[in-house]
Amino acid sequence: MNDILEAVSSGIKDSKHAVVFTGAGISAECGIPTYRGKDGLWKKYDPNLYASIGYFLQDPSYYWNFFREVRYPMLQKAKPGKGHLALAEMETFGRIKTVITQNIDGLHQEAGSSSVIELHGTTRVIYCMSCSQKYSMDDVFVMLKDTCPPLCPECQGKLRPAVIFFGETLNPQILRVAFEEAEQCDFLLVVGSSLVVYPAAEIPMRAKKNNATLVIINKEQTALDSEADGVIHEEAGRILPQIVRNLKES
Repeated sequence: MNDILEAVSSGIKDSKHAVVFTGAGISAECGIPTYRGKDGLWKKYDPNLYASIGYFLQDPSYYWNFFREVRYPMLQKAKPGKGHLALAEMETFGRIKTVITQNIDGLHQEAGSSSVIELHGTTRVIYCMSCSQKYSMDDVFVMLKDTCPPLCPECQGKLRPAVIFFGETLNPQILRVAFEEAEQCDFLLVVGSSLVVYPAAEIPMRAKKNNATLVIINKEQTALDSEADGVIHEEAGRILPQIVRNLKES
């Protein structure tokens, strides 16, 4: 293990444009369950009801009950983990340029990362579908004490989270920037992603096709383990702080 950690640390140190791609695994260590894992959210909640744009538009109360009872308390309790903090520290002393994330929890920013591309949006911002007025999670949680689904105080329009629902396409501008980062980087570190959700999972392959070094840190095997230059099947919170220590010592 020490040898591969040294090799990964050296690769990041020697890179000119290192990028990190994160998935649900890095936040699972903070108490936010994955979606498709053994104890994933979709084992308990039907994604066709709670995460489908079609059903949300038909009856948003399913989502907002889920938000009030599950999502909001979960995010209120969750704090950035050792993995998030380590990545923010690597950005601070110039070792990584950008974090591209599939996560919608905002923990990278809370940890201190400033260059974050959120492929699937963020659950921390809610906006009106009629007038585009934005609200915080706290604002909407208070609204939900009186009425569900909540309505915009400005125009009585329907509110929705700034996330990508099933049945919606990723924001093309955000996806383009993420692809550009992948194609420009010379080192891509994948952390906590099973690499099965597309088009997000295309990002590591774009980096690899442009001769970037690809390293994967994930508890379970991924579909791209055989393509990677290095694979570590461990928790991000255990491995990333060790990489930070190695970088500081070098």
